Amino acid sequence: MTQQAEDQDAKPATAIAPPEQLVVGSDTLTVEDVARHARDGHEARATLDAAAVARMDDAVALKHRLIATRQPIYGVTTGFGDSCIRQISPDKAARLQRNLVTYHLNGSGPPAAPDVVRATMLIRANCLARGYSSVRPAVVELLLSCLNADILPVIPERGSVGASGDLVPLCYVANMLTGDGQVHFRGELCPASRALADVGLEPVALEAKEALALINGTSFMSGFAALAIEASRELAAVADICTALAAEALLGNRGHFDPVIHEQKPHPGQVRSAARIRFLLAGSQLSQDHPQVLQANPEIGDRGYLHLTHAIQDRYSLRCAPHVTGVLLDTLEWVTDWLNTEINSTNDNPLFDVDSQNVYSGGNFYGGHVGQAMDALKVAVASIGDLLDRQLALVVDEKFNHGLTPNLVDRHADDDQEMGLHHGFKGMQIACSALTAEALKLGTPATAFSRSTEAHNQDKVSMGTIAARDARDVVDLVRHIAAIHLSALCQAADLRGADRLGRGTAAAYRLVRKHVAFADSDRRMDSDIAVLTELIRSGELRRSCLEEA
Repeated sequence: MTQQAEDQDAKPATAIAPPEQLVVGSDTLTVEDVARHARDGHEARATLDAAAVARMDDAVALKHRLIATRQPIYGVTTGFGDSCIRQISPDKAARLQRNLVTYHLNGSGPPAAPDVVRATMLIRANCLARGYSSVRPAVVELLLSCLNADILPVIPERGSVGASGDLVPLCYVANMLTGDGQVHFRGELCPASRALADVGLEPVALEAKEALALINGTSFMSGFAALAIEASRELAAVADICTALAAEALLGNRGHFDPVIHEQKPHPGQVRSAARIRFLLAGSQLSQDHPQVLQANPEIGDRGYLHLTHAIQDRYSLRCAPHVTGVLLDTLEWVTDWLNTEINSTNDNPLFDVDSQNVYSGGNFYGGHVGQAMDALKVAVASIGDLLDRQLALVVDEKFNHGLTPNLVDRHADDDQEMGLHHGFKGMQIACSALTAEALKLGTPATAFSRSTEAHNQDKVSMGTIAARDARDVVDLVRHIAAIHLSALCQAADLRGADRLGRGTAAAYRLVRKHVAFADSDRRMDSDIAVLTELIRSGELRRSCLEEA
């Protein structure tokens, strides 16, 4: 027996820690919680807050008392939308809910990714658990049980105008709870009824108001939004890493990131970005301080004109990088605040208020805040993509890259047999330009395209879901732009001498080189892009060099 085994044998047995609990219905859910749970759904269990159960029971009791008065209650004893002028008797209320789900099963497009579906389910449960939607606790508990078991409804991405909420996408969640429709479960597509049975769950028969409560809200768009926000935080950090490496690849002036400059225009994000770039460049022998740049130039003396050998200012894509990334960082602050409010709200209609013993009809299903936030976020992220693309254009172009090879081809591929055959990162720069154009194209605000629908009842809609899906797409495009740029920057570092990098940039370089080799000749690079994209998505790149910043 080894010493290690003996030590382990001597230790008392310890119980395996239970999965982390995420409490739903206590108004404490955050964007970070949602994103983490959506990505790592098997690592934590979502549970219903005990106080929420009592609130929900009270609201359900109020609903039944009001139904008994035979007064018209929107979506409970009336039709939906412009059909609210058609009242039905209380005995038809449950059938009305079933029909509501059925006629909205008309989504199209690709199915939403598993992380989006998990985020949607968690956010919807949190909304309903607040107790104003008059949904039985058993319905929310079933939704959370499906989430915890990773039973995920197949939700087509398209079909929501963002008011009256995400009716079409969310009806696929409601359909699953009744045991109908298709779900992803244990790596395969199967009927919801079978998946529920496999884990010992019973489908639910929806009662008055419950289908409407499940589908009449902003949870689908908020799922996309939460994930886009967290992914954008990674991209902001990666933009600073790339900028620092670009400053070294181009022998840039790191004086542009001096705190004196940014304290005079103290937008918090700009100040933070500049500080991170300085941190990454500490110890660099490639990027110089302003006095070093001045010393590298001859003195003008008595001459009337002198052509400097070193520019005293870098181009905007380096010099103004904190002003670009800072916009994203500051946008993320208010966007996160808005979404934290949204995911802890009752975005439903009508609402049952136990204190006043009344039911209220309103428009909390409207996705205006999510839409506006995502339109702003996608523009800020697309601008990051454009920034990195402009830096890459400088790095690969022999007219601007200060002595690097054309397209970063290997200096040793210059024997007579190889000369003229290799083009290095020429194709990568073209691909990056294409991705950037696509990201910038998606910057058009979706919220500007409201259109009247549903017999002019929904005559002003948010388009929040389209904005949130756009934000997701822009994030994905810019992640790939950053991966291409990162690969090129590490190639440039090798050409300059990677031993001369700063402490932070050297850590990024070492991580990249664990996965992607130096390109000593022309080869396919799509697999390099895929690997680096995952390093960015997972946060491993940021953690490798910015954990202390």
